[in-house]
Amino acid sequence: MNTRAVVSDQLAAKFKTEKETPYTRFIAGEGLDILNGNYVPSLHEIELKPWARRGGSAVFLNHDASRTTNDCYVMEIPAGGELAPHRQLFEETVLILSGRGSTVVWDDKGNRVSFEWGPGSIFGIPLNAHHQHFNGQGDKPARYVAVTNMPPIFNVFEDPEFIFGTTHDFAGRFSGEPDYFTESGEHKGLLLETNFVHDAVNLPLIEAGERGAGGGHIRFQLAKSSLNSHISQFPVGTYKKCHRHGPGAHVIILSGEGYSLMWPEGAEPRRYDWKPGAMVVPPNMWWHQHFNTGTTPARYLAFKYEGVAIRNEQGVPKAWISTRIGGDQIDYADETTEVRSMFEDALAENGLASKMAPAYEAEKADLPPKPGEAA
Repeated sequence: MNTRAVVSDQLAAKFKTEKETPYTRFIAGEGLDILNGNYVPSLHEIELKPWARRGGSAVFLNHDASRTTNDCYVMEIPAGGELAPHRQLFEETVLILSGRGSTVVWDDKGNRVSFEWGPGSIFGIPLNAHHQHFNGQGDKPARYVAVTNMPPIFNVFEDPEFIFGTTHDFAGRFSGEPDYFTESGEHKGLLLETNFVHDAVNLPLIEAGERGAGGGHIRFQLAKSSLNSHISQFPVGTYKKCHRHGPGAHVIILSGEGYSLMWPEGAEPRRYDWKPGAMVVPPNMWWHQHFNTGTTPARYLAFKYEGVAIRNEQGVPKAWISTRIGGDQIDYADETTEVRSMFEDALAENGLASKMAPAYEAEKADLPPKPGEAA
């Protein structure tokens, strides 16, 4: 099955003038590249170009639906240097990949808050708040990856001076609260209410067996934005249940080694190997599944746009609900034998064995009947 949907040159020519958008034209005008972001083997090693507006170096990474949802960019702050002061009428969430430094955030009234960060720190930039990032190390650059909803905002307003130069404080998002970037431990279910996480790699998680195989999970709503995020972890010799959702979930590997399978309905799965610093972004409504084949627990961070989470009438994401009852998660009992054999072969290459038998058995207690089967 051909899933790339490539058409004739004649048909493509009819839409040539619509290929670019105000967003893509702006990025090109800044002298930066936009690369395919559905799979990046290493965010640490990807090549960057100078970005004069920000005073650092960057590259943009777009997935299949970036023009309508969100995007991603990697930025480097020079050794012993800082980025230019900046504000923006779009939202942003940040993961520090390497280096140590600090950030100052302030509003038009002069209320200022500063905080320090290091590898594994995550935080949100409040909407239209002034901010500036500083590299605290004089001998090497600091690098971060950020997800924003810049594409749809740029495509509506088009004007960079409006997007980066509008004077307006969104006081409901940020008004100089001294503890705004203090790490919080307050939970509401799976949601941790905070605007800053010091160390995402070692953050304690909450049990979330619904995703399979004894995994842990925690969710964030950083800087009160419409971008949300979560961290998931799964033990050695295990893998997550297969699921699908809308576009733009940037899955960034924090620890462990393994691979992900991704495929559109009706096609064969494609394998993407990963280690810390890799990123996979499942295309819109593609099935995908994550496998731990290493010797330590595997953990990832997913930055995404709320529209990814297609929910049922109770507010539960359909990616957490069995396909047997109308959801978008495949139960272990319904996956193909090829999924299991590939996993077992990958483990064997590392001298490991599958630990999935308890998860397969535990699922049976709550497994819904297939449509047409007696309950």
